[in-house]
Amino acid sequence: MGNDDGGRPGFPWVWLLPQLAVLVGLAVWGAAVYPHLPERVPRHIGPGGVDAWADRSVGAVFVPVFVHAGTVVMTAAAAVAALRVRPADELAPGERASSLVNRPSTRASALRTARATLQLGFCVGLSIAVTCAVMWRTEPDPHVPSWLLAAVLAPVVLGLVPVLAAAVRDRRERRK
Repeated sequence: MGNDDGGRPGFPWVWLLPQLAVLVGLAVWGAAVYPHLPERVPRHIGPGGVDAWADRSVGAVFVPVFVHAGTVVMTAAAAVAALRVRPADELAPGERASSLVNRPSTRASALRTARATLQLGFCVGLSIAVTCAVMWRTEPDPHVPSWLLAAVLAPVVLGLVPVLAAAVRDRRERRK
Protein backbone atom coordinates (compact mmCIF):
# COMPACT_ATOMS: atom_id res chain seq x y z
CA MET A 1 0.00 0.00 0.00
CA GLY A 2 2.95 2.30 -0.57
CA ASN A 3 3.01 5.56 -2.42
CA ASP A 4 3.45 5.76 -6.14
CA ASP A 5 2.77 8.26 -8.89
CA GLY A 6 3.89 11.45 -7.18
CA GLY A 7 2.76 10.79 -3.64
CA ARG A 8 -0.60 9.33 -4.58
CA PRO A 9 -1.48 6.56 -2.09
CA GLY A 10 -1.65 3.07 -3.53
CA PHE A 11 -4.90 1.15 -3.65
CA PRO A 12 -5.74 -0.27 -0.19
CA TRP A 13 -5.98 -3.91 -1.32
CA VAL A 14 -6.25 -5.25 2.22
CA TRP A 15 -9.52 -3.29 2.59
CA LEU A 16 -10.93 -5.06 -0.48
CA LEU A 17 -10.21 -8.54 0.91
CA PRO A 18 -13.28 -8.76 3.19
CA GLN A 19 -15.57 -8.07 0.21
CA LEU A 20 -13.80 -10.72 -1.83
CA ALA A 21 -14.07 -13.18 1.07
CA VAL A 22 -17.82 -12.60 1.26
CA LEU A 23 -18.10 -13.04 -2.52
CA VAL A 24 -16.21 -16.33 -2.45
CA GLY A 25 -18.18 -17.45 0.61
CA LEU A 26 -21.50 -16.70 -1.09
CA ALA A 27 -20.42 -18.54 -4.25
CA VAL A 28 -19.29 -21.62 -2.32
CA TRP A 29 -22.39 -21.58 -0.10
CA GLY A 30 -24.66 -21.22 -3.14
CA ALA A 31 -22.91 -24.03 -4.99
CA ALA A 32 -23.17 -26.30 -1.95
CA VAL A 33 -26.87 -25.67 -1.38
CA TYR A 34 -27.97 -25.51 -5.04
CA PRO A 35 -28.54 -29.25 -5.58
CA HIS A 36 -30.71 -29.42 -2.46
CA LEU A 37 -32.98 -26.45 -3.23
CA PRO A 38 -36.62 -27.04 -4.15
CA GLU A 39 -37.80 -26.65 -7.77
CA ARG A 40 -39.15 -23.17 -6.95
CA VAL A 41 -37.00 -20.69 -5.06
CA PRO A 42 -37.82 -17.28 -3.57
CA ARG A 43 -37.25 -14.44 -6.03
CA HIS A 44 -38.49 -11.59 -3.85
CA ILE A 45 -39.13 -11.22 -0.15
CA GLY A 46 -41.64 -8.54 0.80
CA PRO A 47 -43.13 -7.40 4.11
CA GLY A 48 -45.49 -10.38 4.18
CA GLY A 49 -42.82 -12.94 3.34
CA VAL A 50 -41.94 -14.47 -0.02
CA ASP A 51 -44.15 -12.80 -2.62
CA ALA A 52 -42.48 -13.92 -5.86
CA TRP A 53 -41.04 -17.25 -6.91
CA ALA A 54 -38.77 -18.46 -9.71
CA ASP A 55 -37.94 -21.86 -11.10
CA ARG A 56 -34.64 -23.08 -9.70
CA SER A 57 -31.85 -22.13 -12.10
CA VAL A 58 -28.30 -20.89 -11.76
CA GLY A 59 -29.48 -17.41 -12.76
CA ALA A 60 -32.28 -17.32 -10.19
CA VAL A 61 -30.31 -18.81 -7.32
CA PHE A 62 -27.08 -16.89 -7.86
CA VAL A 63 -28.61 -13.41 -8.29
CA PRO A 64 -27.32 -12.39 -4.82
CA VAL A 65 -23.81 -13.53 -5.76
CA PHE A 66 -23.96 -11.56 -9.03
CA VAL A 67 -25.26 -8.49 -7.20
CA HIS A 68 -22.42 -8.67 -4.70
CA ALA A 69 -19.89 -9.14 -7.53
CA GLY A 70 -21.24 -5.91 -9.01
CA THR A 71 -20.96 -4.24 -5.62
CA VAL A 72 -17.31 -5.30 -5.36
CA VAL A 73 -16.55 -3.85 -8.79
CA MET A 74 -18.40 -0.60 -8.10
CA THR A 75 -16.90 0.04 -4.68
CA ALA A 76 -13.41 -0.78 -5.96
CA ALA A 77 -13.93 1.63 -8.87
CA ALA A 78 -15.18 4.33 -6.47
CA ALA A 79 -12.10 3.79 -4.26
CA VAL A 80 -9.80 4.08 -7.28
CA ALA A 81 -11.58 7.26 -8.35
CA ALA A 82 -11.23 8.77 -4.87
CA LEU A 83 -7.50 8.08 -4.93
CA ARG A 84 -6.99 9.44 -8.47
CA VAL A 85 -8.67 12.83 -8.00
CA ARG A 86 -6.18 15.58 -7.25
CA PRO A 87 -6.96 16.86 -3.74
CA ALA A 88 -7.87 20.47 -3.05
CA ASP A 89 -4.59 21.12 -1.21
CA GLU A 90 -2.65 20.33 -4.41
CA LEU A 91 -4.49 22.84 -6.60
CA ALA A 92 -2.53 25.94 -7.54
CA PRO A 93 -3.82 29.20 -6.08
CA GLY A 94 -6.62 30.43 -8.31
CA GLU A 95 -6.76 27.17 -10.28
CA ARG A 96 -10.31 26.44 -11.32
CA ALA A 97 -11.64 23.00 -10.51
CA SER A 98 -14.79 21.36 -11.78
CA SER A 99 -17.76 21.71 -9.49
CA LEU A 100 -18.82 18.24 -10.66
CA VAL A 101 -16.04 16.58 -8.66
CA ASN A 102 -16.28 16.27 -4.89
CA ARG A 103 -12.56 16.76 -4.41
CA PRO A 104 -10.95 15.44 -1.20
CA SER A 105 -9.09 18.02 0.80
CA THR A 106 -5.87 15.95 1.11
CA ARG A 107 -4.37 12.66 -0.04
CA ALA A 108 -4.97 11.29 3.46
CA SER A 109 -8.63 12.21 3.15
CA ALA A 110 -8.82 10.45 -0.23
CA LEU A 111 -7.36 7.30 1.33
CA ARG A 112 -9.85 7.44 4.23
CA THR A 113 -12.69 7.81 1.72
CA ALA A 114 -11.43 4.87 -0.34
CA ARG A 115 -11.16 2.65 2.73
CA ALA A 116 -14.61 3.68 3.99
CA THR A 117 -16.12 2.92 0.56
CA LEU A 118 -14.58 -0.54 0.54
CA GLN A 119 -15.83 -1.14 4.08
CA LEU A 120 -19.34 -0.15 2.98
CA GLY A 121 -19.11 -2.72 0.16
CA PHE A 122 -18.25 -5.40 2.71
CA CYS A 123 -21.28 -4.44 4.79
CA VAL A 124 -23.52 -4.63 1.71
CA GLY A 125 -22.16 -8.15 1.19
CA LEU A 126 -23.14 -9.05 4.75
CA SER A 127 -26.67 -7.79 4.05
CA ILE A 128 -26.83 -9.96 0.95
CA ALA A 129 -25.65 -12.96 2.99
CA VAL A 130 -28.51 -12.41 5.46
CA THR A 131 -30.97 -12.48 2.58
CA CYS A 132 -29.39 -15.67 1.24
CA ALA A 133 -30.03 -17.33 4.59
CA VAL A 134 -33.74 -17.14 3.74
CA MET A 135 -33.58 -17.51 -0.04
CA TRP A 136 -31.38 -20.60 0.03
CA ARG A 137 -33.36 -22.68 2.51
CA THR A 138 -34.15 -26.16 1.32
CA GLU A 139 -37.76 -26.17 2.51
CA PRO A 140 -40.33 -25.61 -0.26
CA ASP A 141 -41.87 -22.65 1.61
CA PRO A 142 -39.19 -20.97 3.75
CA HIS A 143 -40.32 -19.02 6.79
CA VAL A 144 -39.35 -15.35 6.70
CA PRO A 145 -38.50 -14.16 10.21
CA SER A 146 -39.97 -10.85 11.33
CA TRP A 147 -36.50 -9.50 12.07
CA LEU A 148 -35.19 -10.05 8.53
CA LEU A 149 -35.56 -6.43 7.38
CA ALA A 150 -33.67 -5.14 10.41
CA ALA A 151 -30.97 -7.78 9.92
CA VAL A 152 -30.58 -6.81 6.25
CA LEU A 153 -30.45 -3.06 6.90
CA ALA A 154 -28.21 -3.11 9.99
CA PRO A 155 -24.92 -3.91 8.19
CA VAL A 156 -25.58 -1.24 5.55
CA VAL A 157 -26.30 1.38 8.21
CA LEU A 158 -23.16 0.29 10.06
CA GLY A 159 -21.17 0.55 6.80
CA LEU A 160 -22.38 4.11 6.26
CA VAL A 161 -20.83 5.25 9.55
CA PRO A 162 -17.20 5.29 8.30
CA VAL A 163 -18.28 6.89 5.00
CA LEU A 164 -20.02 9.71 6.85
CA ALA A 165 -17.13 10.02 9.32
CA ALA A 166 -14.65 10.36 6.42
CA ALA A 167 -16.85 13.02 4.81
CA VAL A 168 -17.19 15.01 8.04
CA ARG A 169 -13.45 14.83 8.72
CA ASP A 170 -12.70 15.91 5.14
CA ARG A 171 -15.02 18.91 5.49
CA ARG A 172 -13.29 19.90 8.74
CA GLU A 173 -9.86 19.62 7.09
CA ARG A 174 -11.05 21.72 4.18
CA ARG A 175 -12.09 24.54 6.53
CA LYS A 176 -8.62 24.72 8.09
